[in-house]
Amino acid sequence: MTMSSLILIVEDETPQAEALRYNLEKDGFKTIVAGTGIEAMELVEDNNPDLAIIDWMLPCISGIEVCRSLRSCKETRSLPIIILTARSEESDKILGLESGADDYMVKPYSPREIVARARALLRRTNSNYEEEVLEYAGVAINLSAHKVTRGGKATHLGPTEYNLLKTFMEKPGKVFTRNALLNKSWGRDINVEERTVDVHIRRLRKALNTFGGKDMIRTVRGVGYSIDTDVKK
Repeated sequence: MTMSSLILIVEDETPQAEALRYNLEKDGFKTIVAGTGIEAMELVEDNNPDLAIIDWMLPCISGIEVCRSLRSCKETRSLPIIILTARSEESDKILGLESGADDYMVKPYSPREIVARARALLRRTNSNYEEEVLEYAGVAINLSAHKVTRGGKATHLGPTEYNLLKTFMEKPGKVFTRNALLNKSWGRDINVEERTVDVHIRRLRKALNTFGGKDMIRTVRGVGYSIDTDVKK
């Protein structure tokens, strides 16, 4: 991450958009603002932002649909996304995450926290690694190129799923608690519910199994998860 990272703000309420812009730019980021989902897609294409902060309730096209569109496009599949919403029910949070968002914040939110979350998400997405490859049971992560393959075929992961897989691949067979995974993938200074881990694990499983093959993510009930070739259904 560099302090000149470009952040796209998608918010139709001008006061909130301006407050976000002010706090992010105060922290050193560059920003662009869209008031609709259609405008957001155009700005993404023209400006290639490093991160998007998207309000759920937008005119015409919802933030959830914008998120899904970004995830379905090859060029924006790995764009880090934070969803903003007044919806606080657990089912809404899960829907937001399953639509492809990497993080979820409920209004009203603290400007300092959203800046912290943006910085944390960019940091774990753009960490600079030396040329190195982690390999386990046919899965490979090129840490320099930030690419994942399974059986030689490209496997597309979002930033959070990538970091979860990297954590597992560093210690195959080790069972990580949800709390440990939260600390490693989100950071200790970010308050995220443990249930969020389950959503991203499901997304990681789906991506790894795109071309078939044995499920490698082992669930240890009441404890956590690991990557292991000995997964019993």
